Amino acid sequence: MTQNAQNTQITLVIGGHGKTGRRVAEKLTAQGRQVRIGSRSGTPAFDWHEPATWAAALEGVDRVYVTYYPDLAFPGAAEQVAEFSKVAVAHGARRLVLLSGRGEEAAEVSENNLKASGADWTIVRSSWFNQNFNESFFLEPVLAGEIALPTGDAVEAFVDADDIADVVVAALTDDKHIGKTYELSGPRLLSYSDVAAELSKATGRDIKYISVTNEEYRAVLRENNLPEEFADLFTMILDGRNAHLVHGVEEALGRKPKDFADFAREAAATGVWNV
Repeated sequence: MTQNAQNTQITLVIGGHGKTGRRVAEKLTAQGRQVRIGSRSGTPAFDWHEPATWAAALEGVDRVYVTYYPDLAFPGAAEQVAEFSKVAVAHGARRLVLLSGRGEEAAEVSENNLKASGADWTIVRSSWFNQNFNESFFLEPVLAGEIALPTGDAVEAFVDADDIADVVVAALTDDKHIGKTYELSGPRLLSYSDVAAELSKATGRDIKYISVTNEEYRAVLRENNLPEEFADLFTMILDGRNAHLVHGVEEALGRKPKDFADFAREAAATGVWNV
């Protein structure tokens, strides 16, 4: 494909201000590709819950990075992804890359709905993000020195958002990824106690993990006006369904994923965890 052809293509990045979407948009822009951010504050605006906004956001777009907030496992997500995928293909967006979750049966319904649209698809299934601890809902607990979650001693293969973005960009720009499902994880399994130890080492502060019950965590979510369904996502850690490493980063990119310790050291150097 020529540089001129690349420059005329527009990629819609839904959730383009989020952890992975922002990185995907930046990496595509660095390659000289046109990017449109799909968000309620975008121009034109895009809102998952307002289908009337979809057509304008898709005008002139030939590929889409599809992310769904708050999560594909939430009620109504599969139906919205199904309808959006049909609208996208009808408007000429042939390449759809969906961010999904490892071990989420409800998310697989959305995956199948997207595939049924007739698009050239790639599915990217992700473990929990490293960046949840410096860009998202675990930032405040880290600053407070106490991470209280209903995960017990269960382990998770945390993956870096930059690794996810690199896989997504490859899938959006290289035909060899069409029809592939990539499951992504980091290079090792970590409990939240392990995470707290790595964060303590990186910050030079004492950061503790405290195990709480699901109901106690639901109460915290309610107090902070967050969906209680977030608590249900931790059942996927507790039942061990993702307690093994997968190798999608190597399969898609031919390199190893970033380790959590490297992420923690780099994040600490930015001062985000300074108190």
